[in-house]
Amino acid sequence: MDQENFLSKLKQQDHQAFQQLVQKYHKLMLAVVRPIVGDTWAEEVVQEAWVSAYKALPDFQERSTLKTWLFTIVKNEAFSRYRKESRQESLESHLPDDQQDQNLDEWLQHSFKPGGRWQKPLQQWDLSSPEALLQEEQLQQCIELTLELLKADQKAIFLLRDQEQMGMKEICNILEISHSNARVLLHRARMKLFQVINHYQDTGECQSARGKALTDNVEM
Repeated sequence: MDQENFLSKLKQQDHQAFQQLVQKYHKLMLAVVRPIVGDTWAEEVVQEAWVSAYKALPDFQERSTLKTWLFTIVKNEAFSRYRKESRQESLESHLPDDQQDQNLDEWLQHSFKPGGRWQKPLQQWDLSSPEALLQEEQLQQCIELTLELLKADQKAIFLLRDQEQMGMKEICNILEISHSNARVLLHRARMKLFQVINHYQDTGECQSARGKALTDNVEM
């Protein structure tokens, strides 16, 4: 189904088209709202957002992309729930000062010189290229497990930017965070994943960015 036809069916509230939309974006919308409302309310907030989106689809004016429109709805639902539950911390309060980030800082200091160069050259990749290595099923599973262990705000930024290829300005508007904070969160998410990939290349073992061995959870 081409995009124009698909959007037309959505505006007509076609159930099959809407189900396809839910399947495509549900997990990503959960990633967006978890930094705002936490795991307790995330699923309920996303469900409420889908109800709101379904009702509003006939009036969708296409002033933004469908994806941005959906994320704006779910973000508004999340912040509405956040205010309702009077939570004491917001996405902006997730500063990189916990033990997880301290461990990462130590790894970065050990791996890089002050000017940003590697302390020692990387070992030769086992396969023909990093891209080929990433296609290995075991490493893919390892990366997926690591993504699940990232802090919610870092995971949301990483998925929106590197998986969905959204612009930083758009991401900041959706999550209502500053550009500088978004850059820090994205950088740390990327470095944690790179740390896991580098460890896997060196040892053949899957180890999360939190230092927890994941080898038992990856089918060998």
